[in-house]
Amino acid sequence: MRLKSLFYIFLFFAFNNIYAQNHVTDSLHNEHDHGSHKNELGIANSPVYLLHEKNFCYGLHIHYLRNISDSRFGFGFGFERIFDEHKHNTFGLVAKYMVIDELSFNISPGIMLEDENLKKINFALHLETEYEFDIDPFCIGPVVECAFDAEDIHLSIGLHFGIVF
Repeated sequence: MRLKSLFYIFLFFAFNNIYAQNHVTDSLHNEHDHGSHKNELGIANSPVYLLHEKNFCYGLHIHYLRNISDSRFGFGFGFERIFDEHKHNTFGLVAKYMVIDELSFNISPGIMLEDENLKKINFALHLETEYEFDIDPFCIGPVVECAFDAEDIHLSIGLHFGIVF
């Protein structure tokens, strides 16, 4: 229950930050090149909480994203590995929307397989938000994820690190 409360608190502050900054930054968007990099190779490390199994385990997420020129959108693909007893592997397409230059929301539909039964394929959906601090050619910041598949729902809060080029 505590993790769920922390997740809601994070969402409250993220949306509150978006609302406040949109009023201040609307006039600056024409001067700033949002998505100044074309490509990102990223990795996220996080503890993952599996809601149905009621336990924590380690999660690793890797993605490649390409920003669309002169827009706040990007696309790419991702892979997530959850190191639990089932050894979840998720492959997905990623769509990215940058709300402000530092904050983005990602949605990733894909497929989930387990090492123990590679023939059993389940649909998966990942929803993610990340706040990035740019330190050219890197970006780093917190990431929050909620994912759904036929087996379980999982939540994670971790650290995102990316190389932009």
